[in-house]
Amino acid sequence: MSTTLVIGGCRSGKSSHALYLADRIGNAGKIFLATCIPRDDEMHQRVSRHRAERGAGWTAVETPVFLSEAIRDIGPNADVLLVDCLTLWVSNLMMEHADPDAPKDFLAVQTGRLMESLRAAACPVILVTNEVGAGIVPDNPLARAFRDAVGQLNQQIAACVDQVIWMVAGIPVKIKPVNGQI
Repeated sequence: MSTTLVIGGCRSGKSSHALYLADRIGNAGKIFLATCIPRDDEMHQRVSRHRAERGAGWTAVETPVFLSEAIRDIGPNADVLLVDCLTLWVSNLMMEHADPDAPKDFLAVQTGRLMESLRAAACPVILVTNEVGAGIVPDNPLARAFRDAVGQLNQQIAACVDQVIWMVAGIPVKIKPVNGQI
């Protein structure tokens, strides 16, 4: 099945474009895999806005941590899965395993599982993520670790998927597959 990564900065149109792509694939079995855990009023408002943008015809499944399992288990009964977003998924994983004694390779293991679930996906999967490396270097170790983890995940997922679309000011720019080698 086809896999697509939609990447871009904040407010670049990533989610809207991912919805557009998903709507072109299927009408009945559209599943939205939500990784957000709204922790304040502003995030609750964002979730409500995203829900309204999706409209009818979408089934939302909250999966803040067990993303690879959701793709594996839900995919066979879906026309398309839309994951929004990998950036929050990494944040959730880091918070879930904030214990300094937790295995250091936990994120790598989870990324490997996600890649396996994408390769074996029973339906098309569209993933949304933020490009976090184009800004300033964060001023604290946790923020730098987060930026590095998301950057590493983005590289691995981009290598794994069939198509990568970079969103710039609401304009989709296809960056994979490329016509020739660079």
